[in-house]
Amino acid sequence: MLLTTAPDARATHRTSAAILDLLLPHHRSTDRAPAEPEAFGHQLRRIAAFVREDEPVVFTLPGFPCKSPNPAKVLGHLPDQGERLSLRFLHALCADIARIHPPGAHVVICSDGHVFGDLIHVPDEHIDAYADELRTLITESDLSHLSVFDLRDVLGDLPHTAKRAHVHDRHAPTLDALRAEVRADAPTLALYRGITRFLVEDSTGFTGTRSALQRECRRRAYGVIQRSRAWTELIADHHPRAVRLSIHPQPAGAPKFGIRLLDGPDAWTTPWHSAALREADGTWTLMPRARAQRLGRLVHRDGRPSHFERSSADAQRSSATVRR
Repeated sequence: MLLTTAPDARATHRTSAAILDLLLPHHRSTDRAPAEPEAFGHQLRRIAAFVREDEPVVFTLPGFPCKSPNPAKVLGHLPDQGERLSLRFLHALCADIARIHPPGAHVVICSDGHVFGDLIHVPDEHIDAYADELRTLITESDLSHLSVFDLRDVLGDLPHTAKRAHVHDRHAPTLDALRAEVRADAPTLALYRGITRFLVEDSTGFTGTRSALQRECRRRAYGVIQRSRAWTELIADHHPRAVRLSIHPQPAGAPKFGIRLLDGPDAWTTPWHSAALREADGTWTLMPRARAQRLGRLVHRDGRPSHFERSSADAQRSSATVRR
């Protein structure tokens, strides 16, 4: 009789569902998604493939592109406490998975700033500095379950414009096809509107009319989605078996699992569009820098602005103002 140490189908399913259960409390969605693992068939199948082979579960997460160019939102162009907390969260999630599935898990952060840097008006040197600092934070904090992947890993030292053209030409959907999808598909329409809103908010120094700005940002939003789709396809080529995460809201049953990195005012808030505020009770939330600055004091770390902190007295004064 042939002996094997491979887990049987039921044990594989139990372990895969238990891993997914760890992700569900952090699911980023705009609807009331079912909280049962069975509603996430795409993710269960991908996780199960790693469990069957007794291998670390690999997740890919497109995101961590660069800081917003809007100084009313962020503290600067380099990662700060928002990114530090998010990286620690992802590392801790992988460590939790290791308690269920001993080979553990690994998150590949697919930093996508160069893919659409020209469309969001962020200099390429700022994007490089941001990604390099992410790598430094991961190494210095011993976050061994994380790594960073960007266009430099794919196309080396080619000029940034050539890299963008390469990815777009080989992987992006056509503009006509994307426009048709926006008209027909509610989640894609929500994504298009969300990106347009971010582009409007981040267009500092625009000298035209508000309507002209809206038109310009709608045009650029299509380009951002095209490039993002192209980046997703490129990631799939390089990490074909990975479980696909997203920082954008995703409904249950979608090929990607939307994940919330930190608490924020809505489902679209990310560390690279905001600043971190530490509440008096020790909890953290993300919000635009201008608002966080009104609520707390600025804290520096390693000589750079890091986050804001609100004391008990600050919170009491804020509560009293609201009551009045």
